[in-house]
Amino acid sequence: MGARLHPAGGGDLGEIDVIAHQKADPDDDEYFDIWSAAAQRHADAADAAAASGHRATARSHYLRAASFLTVAYHPLYGAPIDPRLADAFERQMIAFDRAMSLGTPPAEPLSFPFEGHEMLCYFIPAADAQQGERRPLVIATNGFDATIPDMYLATAHYAVQRGYHCLVFDGPGQGSMLVRDGVAMVGDWERVVTPVVDAMLARPDVAPERVVPHGWSLGGYLAPRAASGEHRLAACVADPAFPGILDTMGAMASAVGLSQDAVAALPEISDADAAKLDKLIGQDRFMHWSFVQRGYWVMGATDLASFLAAVASFSMKGRAELIRCPVLGTTTEGDPLAVDAESLLAQMTCPTTLVRFTNAEGASGHCEFLNRPLLNERVFDWLDDTLEYEAV
Repeated sequence: MGARLHPAGGGDLGEIDVIAHQKADPDDDEYFDIWSAAAQRHADAADAAAASGHRATARSHYLRAASFLTVAYHPLYGAPIDPRLADAFERQMIAFDRAMSLGTPPAEPLSFPFEGHEMLCYFIPAADAQQGERRPLVIATNGFDATIPDMYLATAHYAVQRGYHCLVFDGPGQGSMLVRDGVAMVGDWERVVTPVVDAMLARPDVAPERVVPHGWSLGGYLAPRAASGEHRLAACVADPAFPGILDTMGAMASAVGLSQDAVAALPEISDADAAKLDKLIGQDRFMHWSFVQRGYWVMGATDLASFLAAVASFSMKGRAELIRCPVLGTTTEGDPLAVDAESLLAQMTCPTTLVRFTNAEGASGHCEFLNRPLLNERVFDWLDDTLEYEAV
């Protein structure tokens, strides 16, 4: 049991270690209770600090409460939604909203329409910006199962310290749109980002020629997919550069014994092969969570066949060459989503940069989770140069 260490304020190693050792091998209910209780302790401490006028202390505790609730409800993923997950999500967003209101300067909560629903957003001004001051904007783009608080800790915190405004938001299949509205994720992310860009370009404090999507995890596919159809973007960051979901699924299917012909035919799958994969998924707790609890829920699927059909649209085939702005893609040792980063960038006709991260740097694994400061240092150096922006 454990959580991600966040140098940006989401949790410190000592406290995480204590929480993680409260019980050996907890079941999902116990896991939720332990982390939910830890989050509540921080929420209570934050309320007390706020009442005493200690804004910085209150903000710190609210961020930890939001971060710990992300950890708490992950094992409860799935449809129908567990009431504990729905309640924890609302507690999380209350804590995060209060943390953002205590920022210097404070963040601005927003919402944008998307096909009859509202996308929850926060506009977080650059730390050194005067009110209304025009700056470049980073649109932080989430992936499969992270939250707005996660995205703040992983990307937005660093963006605003470097002199960039940052927007964090929940699109379809993410956060509030999934938990509150049951809206499944979509592969043609350009139609998600276009109304976001419309709203941001209408703001006087956003430099219209310097708007950049920065995606992590599945966002490493969503951000370049958006750039393939939304040409008002000045640059694009894909961490990692990721060509699509079926590409990764094919490698897994081969590893568990599907024939090359069967892999090539995906998303079509025979009943026998589907039964083989279902059996393997059912025998492995993490795979069951990844596919049945998380994947089916996020994609609005009910079984493996409908999941494969849903993820088929998540592809850069025929799209990579449509991107016009410069793209930075990452690849990282030990990240299965990063294995095709170089080949994806090779398909693009726009200027591209591949940045490699290694175990020797303490930055291996998915999205450089153990060394996000290094990732952000390199990304924002590249953005400074690419946008010709004299950052702080």
